[in-house]
Amino acid sequence: MKEKLVSKAYAKAIFELGEASKVNVADELTTLTEIINKNNNLENVLFLDLFTVEEKTSVLEAIISKLNFSPITVSFLKYLMAEKRFSVLPLIFKDLIVLDDHKKGFMRGTIEGAADSLDEATVAKIKTHLKKELGLEPDLTYVKNSAITAGVRITVEDYQLDASVDKQLQDFKETIINN
Repeated sequence: MKEKLVSKAYAKAIFELGEASKVNVADELTTLTEIINKNNNLENVLFLDLFTVEEKTSVLEAIISKLNFSPITVSFLKYLMAEKRFSVLPLIFKDLIVLDDHKKGFMRGTIEGAADSLDEATVAKIKTHLKKELGLEPDLTYVKNSAITAGVRITVEDYQLDASVDKQLQDFKETIINN
């Protein structure tokens, strides 16, 4: 819980600094995250406590020197490393992407269901409902989930709408047990 609060504060701060300086920090951190995710050894060096802060900083500086990042992003990454909070970077990145999406006028989410796909009319109805409910355009991805018997479960950030038969049966069971 504490890390989540810290990551939100860092994400908001770096987002606002980037906005003020007209730097797209989200794009720069996306590039760095993709590089780290493609290389397990690099991920180990940067995130495991087996290496000293100096070793990690040296590796990080070598990477960011080749990426031509803005001074704001470079300072931010070095600060996280020096304060031994680099392990929070994945959470900060996720929160930063949410802030960037909101600025662009949309929010990302998933629709889970038992079927292989959903028809366009159903997706359009879901998007219309979510836009009215949340105020931003939803960008939804469909994911087949074999744990859902029938219906759908929609998750957009912290908002979840569970219209699955499984949820309805669970609610009915709780109603019977509690009465």
